[in-house]
Amino acid sequence: MKGKGTEGTERTKLRDGAGFIPAHGGYQELHSFRKARIVYDGTVRFCDRFVDKRSRTHDQMVQAARSGKQNILEGSQASGTSKETEIKLTNVARASLEELLEDYRDFLRVRGREEWTKDHILTRRLRELNRRPNPDYDTFKKGIEHSDPAIVANVMIGLIKLTNYLLDQQLRRLEQDFLKEGGLRERMTRARLAARSKQLPK
Repeated sequence: MKGKGTEGTERTKLRDGAGFIPAHGGYQELHSFRKARIVYDGTVRFCDRFVDKRSRTHDQMVQAARSGKQNILEGSQASGTSKETEIKLTNVARASLEELLEDYRDFLRVRGREEWTKDHILTRRLRELNRRPNPDYDTFKKGIEHSDPAIVANVMIGLIKLTNYLLDQQLRRLEQDFLKEGGLRERMTRARLAARSKQLPK
């Protein structure tokens, strides 16, 4: 979404005079989707370089990354008619990326390599890059395409953690919006009552 702390807000606002289906879609503007797309592109490249293409792990990591990205997209598109579906699909995206995070951690652990701490100099550098306006794949390209797979894995771990943080915020906002606005049936009822009140003679 546009600006910090606004994940899931713009699309959930009812359009004045536009009936009971709120504005929805716009997933391209979600910070979580943008980060998930970087995670997907980076994971495809990582797996093609460092994971045996014949292994289940290769396919599972790519599919988990794709699930994270696609479920954010699908949830955003479904939000107009089913807030419940949006919440469910956003949860699926979050779970898929958590699975992917563990795969990267496994990659490091079985090779005797360390996951960067939050105070590691390269972790701090990653945070600096994330603070740039509209960061994209090219922002992190040097790390994602590094020759050392342990560095690449750590960069991907950092990106996944950030995406998961954004999704956690998004889910909390979606839950709040659902409690406040209700689902499609509640909006339909309100719209029907409003339309009837306008038809009553004054």
